[in-house]
Amino acid sequence: MSSNIFQDIKNDFPIFSNQINGKDFVYLDSAATTQKPNDVIDSVIHYYKTCNSNIHRGIYSISIEATELYENARSNIGKFINAKSPHEIVFTRNATESVNLVANTWASQNLKEGDSIILTEMEHHSNLVPWQILAKKLNLKLNFIEIQPDGELILDKLDNLFQENAKFLSLTHVSNVLGTINPIKDIISKAHEHGITTLVDAAQSVPHMPVDVQDLDSDFFVFSGHKMLGPSGIGVLHAKKTLLENMEPFLYGGDMISNVSLREAQWNDVPWKFEAGTPNIAGAIGLGKAVDYLNHIGMDAIHKHEQELYNYAIDRFSELKDFKIFGLENKHSTGGVISFSYSDFHPHDIATILDGESIAVRAGHHCAQPLMEKLGVPATTRASFYVYNDTSDIDKLFNGLQKVRSVLT
Repeated sequence: MSSNIFQDIKNDFPIFSNQINGKDFVYLDSAATTQKPNDVIDSVIHYYKTCNSNIHRGIYSISIEATELYENARSNIGKFINAKSPHEIVFTRNATESVNLVANTWASQNLKEGDSIILTEMEHHSNLVPWQILAKKLNLKLNFIEIQPDGELILDKLDNLFQENAKFLSLTHVSNVLGTINPIKDIISKAHEHGITTLVDAAQSVPHMPVDVQDLDSDFFVFSGHKMLGPSGIGVLHAKKTLLENMEPFLYGGDMISNVSLREAQWNDVPWKFEAGTPNIAGAIGLGKAVDYLNHIGMDAIHKHEQELYNYAIDRFSELKDFKIFGLENKHSTGGVISFSYSDFHPHDIATILDGESIAVRAGHHCAQPLMEKLGVPATTRASFYVYNDTSDIDKLFNGLQKVRSVLT
């Protein structure tokens, strides 16, 4: 593999010490959520055991410690994506909430009837449905960048979409179905030339490759902690500070205010004016520790490792009869995702048989039904790789798929 650091990495993840159905566990569904290393689990336990308290308002020792851990996590995450300031990092529940925050604040305040929003045909429902709702509410138009059969975006008509009164563009960095890595830096640059504000759904990129929001020049940038070894229920919205300062809050209540009277209130500074109520303190601390873990490995090394796994899997799967991979095979760069069909076997049947072999894959539409329609299938089976996977996992998947054929034919 790409580095010796990956050889024993499973030892850092307690879930892999368990056997399922009497066999070693093979987890190939990291595009849905990732397993958690001991470092992350221990950081959450440490918080609850030693300094469980509310943040920002307590003047006693453990509250001060909890506040420092929470805000240090914010700084850590900001550095991880090269944000200009930790004040550009807003904690949310997940990428879905981050998109909804932008839709219900900046977009609701700045878009008007007749404006258009540009999306792509490969979006996760989380980066589609909020814009559908907003379009109906404000009488906006939704336009879509189409995809080629190999899973790449068709960009030669992008200028035409810009001319249709486009004011906002929201797209995924990496497809959760196809693994396609979109050229978002070029797309953002072209959008800005036309005065268009941008949002990047980075839920499938931040965990898997180096990301620099200043270099990308994205306006809004969203991702989830649970997809990058962190706890569930914690996500991130990164936005340029000037945008955050001019946006109204999304939720109202404690901690997001600076002053309250009986008839009016003033808001806290950014980012806290977007973090109403008691936040997921343990989740933020755990995500900060997940970032430490990923930094120790190195994001370049992680991306290289996943590319090697992808190429190895492509070679192995070429030996299977009636096996189809959706999207471009032998990508020079991929998000470590393979969606496939196998003969006329239903994806749910494939996943069920593989589960009997203690292999976890995803079967379904992957929260991307319009993309499934574009591909001409109701569902696919998906295998996705991460730091704790190796070639032996792919070999077990290959053997499991051979068993699928023997059972279903």
